[in-house]
Amino acid sequence: MSAQPRLMDASVAERPRKSERTSGAGGVTEPLAGVRSPLVTAATRRVARRLRNEPEAGTEPEVIASLLAAIALSMDGQRPDFVSALLPRPSPRLGQRLVDMLRAELLESWGEGRSNASASVILQAMRGLEQVGHVLARSAGELGEGLTGPNGLELFVEVVHDLRSPLTSILFLAETLQRGRSGDVTTLQQRQLGLIYSAALGLSGLVSNALELAGGTDELLDSEPSPLSLSELLESVAAIALPMAEEKGLRITVSPAQPDSRLGQPVALSRAVLNLTTNALKFTDTGSVEIRATPRGATRLEFSVRDTGPGINPDALTYLYQPFRRARGRDGYCFSGTGLGLAISRKLVAAMGAELKLETGSWGTLFYFELDLPVLTPR
Repeated sequence: MSAQPRLMDASVAERPRKSERTSGAGGVTEPLAGVRSPLVTAATRRVARRLRNEPEAGTEPEVIASLLAAIALSMDGQRPDFVSALLPRPSPRLGQRLVDMLRAELLESWGEGRSNASASVILQAMRGLEQVGHVLARSAGELGEGLTGPNGLELFVEVVHDLRSPLTSILFLAETLQRGRSGDVTTLQQRQLGLIYSAALGLSGLVSNALELAGGTDELLDSEPSPLSLSELLESVAAIALPMAEEKGLRITVSPAQPDSRLGQPVALSRAVLNLTTNALKFTDTGSVEIRATPRGATRLEFSVRDTGPGINPDALTYLYQPFRRARGRDGYCFSGTGLGLAISRKLVAAMGAELKLETGSWGTLFYFELDLPVLTPR
């Protein structure tokens, strides 16, 4: 029986052997046994540190370390089946969590400038990680049951979840190219890249909405209210949607309220506002989309997204929030990009204790809701 792969202890990994030292920066080329890529090594080591601070309940640390090392080796060698060869029965749930954590670390290392790796190297690592995710899904023995089987919902979530990595890669690469970070681009190429970004952003939102729809309401909120900045939250939403607006020649305006520092649910709030913003951009051809936070009391705020589109057909209001709609000419249901996003937005808003409302007419459409967000005073 072959020994299971193991991560080096952090205290050992931080002390490179002489043969592993590099001149100049004093870095380590192979702090993990068998892993050659510094990018994969650094991401794996950071995940290992996080797991020591946030242990997986009910799972032995040795099991976590072995699976993480196997995933790193498989990524590095571009051999996804290697993970099942090293660990014949890996936990699919734990494996998916480790894949998600590694994906986040790879993207954060690029976004925060911690890595000097090129875009092609990062994308290669992302592709390797995606392939490992497929192997972990197959090892669960669920793919043969189909969506109609007893584990159909879990399989649906697994399949939809697998779309995240390639879509994230497309968004990352399209924005990198569009902003000229890899060299000059022509006006036509900027527009084409904007189309790619918009399509990928729409699909990424659809994936996130489908996953949230499959989960319960309790999973939509942060565990506890936390500090947030109204201006940063709204401007972050606008920044994500900006390439989509630029591609259509639309303006996005942001109007935050004062005081800026509040206590609330920033993840759920930003997700709801982003859904409403991308939905508004999707159905607006000329003009603008406004994202606004308006005071309605000492601690109460109205969040709204207003567009200059054609408005919503009154006949559509009765099924506007239905996540699935009967497709014309088909026997089954199909996803509606509008209905799914709005269904999740209403679910998020309700989970925060509010009601999503709308006004519509020939002037456009306004979605809004009110929340009580206490003001945070400096200590």
